[in-house]
Amino acid sequence: MWKRTDPQAKIKAGDRPQTCHSMALGSATEQQRPHPLDLSDFQGFSVFEDISHHIKEVGSRLVKKVNAIFQLDITKDGKTILQWTIDLKNGSGDTYLGSARLPADTVFIIPDSVFMELVVGKMNPQKAFLAGKFKVRGKVFLSQKLERIFRDWGKF
Repeated sequence: MWKRTDPQAKIKAGDRPQTCHSMALGSATEQQRPHPLDLSDFQGFSVFEDISHHIKEVGSRLVKKVNAIFQLDITKDGKTILQWTIDLKNGSGDTYLGSARLPADTVFIIPDSVFMELVVGKMNPQKAFLAGKFKVRGKVFLSQKLERIFRDWGKF
């Protein structure tokens, strides 16, 4: 009923590849390099820098209170444009660009504009989450601790 065929063509010594195959191979070897991120396009970058300075100052106290790693995936037009990690579980706390080095307890997927409204205080985080403005993976209840960190940072 079914006829088994050999997917590879028989190649003899001295045979040259066909022209169309060499073109396909040539285009496949070209690597597409991602465009470098222009941080000026990201509204919240200065906020993250300020939060980073705040955590350096009071990080050891926050590690005792929070004991969690948060990863924020900031999106624009549905694509992640920036990942930021707030580590309040190890040492005296740390913030850095990129995904979490250790498994994150909570991952937030937030559009840039929504992030700014949350941090500035124009939007209630719980209502925004319930309305589907952003997504949370992992331990959702830890997000309340992150909200307190943002509020404490806002007082400075």
